[in-house]
Amino acid sequence: MRDPYTVLGVPKSVSEKDLKTAYRKLAKAHHPDQNKDDPKAHVRFAEISSAYDFLTDKDKRGAYDRGEIDADGNPRFAGFGRGAGGGARGAAGGSGFSAEDILKEFMSGFGGQPRGAGTGRGPGGAGWDPFTASSSGGFQPGRSQNLRGEDVTLTAAVSLEQAHAGASVPLRLPNGKVLNVKLPDKVEDGQQIRLKGQGLPSPLGGEAGDAHVTVKFERHKQFRRDGADLRVEVPITLYEAVLGGKVRVPTLEGSAELNLPAGVNSSKALRLKGKGLHGAGDIYVGLRIVLPEAGDPDLESLMRFWRDQKPYKVRDS
Repeated sequence: MRDPYTVLGVPKSVSEKDLKTAYRKLAKAHHPDQNKDDPKAHVRFAEISSAYDFLTDKDKRGAYDRGEIDADGNPRFAGFGRGAGGGARGAAGGSGFSAEDILKEFMSGFGGQPRGAGTGRGPGGAGWDPFTASSSGGFQPGRSQNLRGEDVTLTAAVSLEQAHAGASVPLRLPNGKVLNVKLPDKVEDGQQIRLKGQGLPSPLGGEAGDAHVTVKFERHKQFRRDGADLRVEVPITLYEAVLGGKVRVPTLEGSAELNLPAGVNSSKALRLKGKGLHGAGDIYVGLRIVLPEAGDPDLESLMRFWRDQKPYKVRDS
C-alpha cells in the first residue's frame, strides 16, 4: 500500500475527527456504486478503506510514524535502512546487519567455506548463479530460486443480506481482474479472507502472492445493527395501534408477519426471535404511529371528546 497519509490526503498531524472527515469524503466520491463505469473505482475505494483502517489503529499508526513498520504493516529492519550520513546502518559498528555479514551469509555454507570453492563454480568461477539455494537454506549453484510475489490488501464492501446468506461477491483485483469470492459461513464485519495466489506476480517467475481481503459491512438503509441483533422501524396506523392487527416486517430473508397486540405503545419494541444476522440474533421492531396526512374531521372530533371526557397522563408534568 502507498503512504496512507498520501492516500487520504492528510498530514501526519491529522486529528481523529479530521481523519474520519477526509475518509468519508473520499469513500463517498470513489464508492464503486457511484462510479459504475470506472473499472478502477473498486481499487481506489479499497485503497482508501485500507488506509483509513491502518491509521485508525493507534498501534499501527504509532509504529508507522516512528518508522518501525511500512504501510503494509511489515517491520522495517534497521540493518537495511539508511543512517543520517546516507550509509547503511550497522555497517560500521551500529545495530543490525553489516555489509560484511550480508556478504558472508550470501557466499558461505554451513562450514564458512565459499560455495563451490575449488570447483570453478564459486564467486568468479564459471557457472556461478547468485539466485540459487540449497535445501538447508544456504546458497548453491544450479537450481533457480523463484521468489514469491507480494501480497496485496483489499476491502470488500458487503451488504447485510450477502453476509447473512454467505453469498458470492464480486471483487476487483489490482490487475483489473474480477473474482467472485464466496463469503465464509457466518462472516463477521472486519473478518479477513486470504485468497491464495491472487496477489502480485513474482518478478522471477515464482508463485504469486496472496490477496488479503477485509470484509466491511455496508450501512443498511433499513436496519441498524447491534451485534447479531437488528433494529428496524415500522410505521403503523392509529387504529392498528389501538385495535391491534398484523403487519409485515422486513428481514434479511424477505418479510415476516408480526402480530400487534391491541393498545400497543410505540415506545416498546417488539421482537422477532431468531431473525437477526446469521440467525444468531433477533430483530427488534420499533413502531411509529402515522396519522392521515390531510387530517380528518371525524378523528379530530373524537380526539376532542377523548381529551375532554377521558383524559389520561403520559408525562410527569
